Amino acid sequence: MNVDDMLKDALREQAARVEPAPADFADRVLATRRRRRGRGIAVAAVAVTALVAGAVVVPQIGGGEDVRPAGVTGTQDVIAHPDQSPPKDVIAAGRTALASFVTGKSVVYKNGDGHQDRIYGVIDPTTKTYRKTTAWSWLTVAPGLRTAAVLEKKWPVDRIGMLDLATNKVKRWIPVKEGVAGVGFSPDGSKLVATTYAKDPDKLYKRNRVEDGSGKVMPGPDFQSTRNGFAVVDVRTGHSDWHAVDENDDINARQDFAFNADGTLVHAGVMTGGVPEQYFDLQGRKAAVPANERHVHWFIEAGLSPNGKLVAGDFAGKGDQIAVAVNDARTGKLVEKLPAQQLVAWADDKRVIAWGCDPHKCNGKGEFHNQLLLITLGSHKVVPLSDFRKASADYPGRWSPEFTTR
Repeated sequence: MNVDDMLKDALREQAARVEPAPADFADRVLATRRRRRGRGIAVAAVAVTALVAGAVVVPQIGGGEDVRPAGVTGTQDVIAHPDQSPPKDVIAAGRTALASFVTGKSVVYKNGDGHQDRIYGVIDPTTKTYRKTTAWSWLTVAPGLRTAAVLEKKWPVDRIGMLDLATNKVKRWIPVKEGVAGVGFSPDGSKLVATTYAKDPDKLYKRNRVEDGSGKVMPGPDFQSTRNGFAVVDVRTGHSDWHAVDENDDINARQDFAFNADGTLVHAGVMTGGVPEQYFDLQGRKAAVPANERHVHWFIEAGLSPNGKLVAGDFAGKGDQIAVAVNDARTGKLVEKLPAQQLVAWADDKRVIAWGCDPHKCNGKGEFHNQLLLITLGSHKVVPLSDFRKASADYPGRWSPEFTTR
């Protein structure tokens, strides 16, 4: 597979979006495909339970380890909508809910350059539906599903909005270092990490022209990142400290920082895969990788299980088998293989949310025809959570999910 093929696949997958999942998926596709150059994706049928139209509520299983408050989504263990894609009504499983999803389009200017804009579907805690918004360049939902951090559509961005999801109004603005292009909440929602860039990482350049899936020539992202640091923001007080980071070798134009599993460190991945080489404490100093995060891959969204014992792994299929690995967090050794393509979030310590492809089309281009599944470790019981991904009139591209604790 050559570079043009990789770019075409990324553009098809992202439908002109900037980011990998949640909001930076295309770059992750490029990174993963570079890692897998020369290795085909082996795919085959996946046994899934029959789809049932309408909402599905499944009784809690697993012995009470997962305690859910009676918050935005109620106390139902699983809320699924296997007839909806993109989803209209709330989806949740165990401790986790689909907080938002994102798609987007490329805007091309008269001079041949362009920009990749995002369209979000974000949870409305009052109606328990997803509200479409094009107002923000970036949006991420806090644990609890009542507040989102948003960035305006301008550059440089020098403040973060705290959006009340019930009223759809910004409650307050937090000033930050100029050039913020991405933000993410800590696991407890008390802090934000804001990644800063010298230039807009979502800008497209005619000098980096690529062909999309239809053969149309489009401007492409920059191949050199201008990321220059991160700020840690106290959500309650608004206080923030900015820390310079100049290690930009082998990273995407957009490569945002995120909190680690317990919120004591921040990290960002590199294109070579494996353990994210860049870990920092909240004061901006380089830090060692925690023992149970040595086998966390930055491009695999699920990461560590809630108890920190298991870690989502990479593709593990052989021949015509499609499977992904679940590994021991400390040793990295395979614990089991699950019938799925990619693990995106943990529902609890015994169940994981994954992308799974259409059993009848799971080969070649069909690998991108997939749906959200809830898979139980051990038994491999599968519950469809959404319909198969596709574009719609409201969301013109393929949607990518953002999950958070409910």
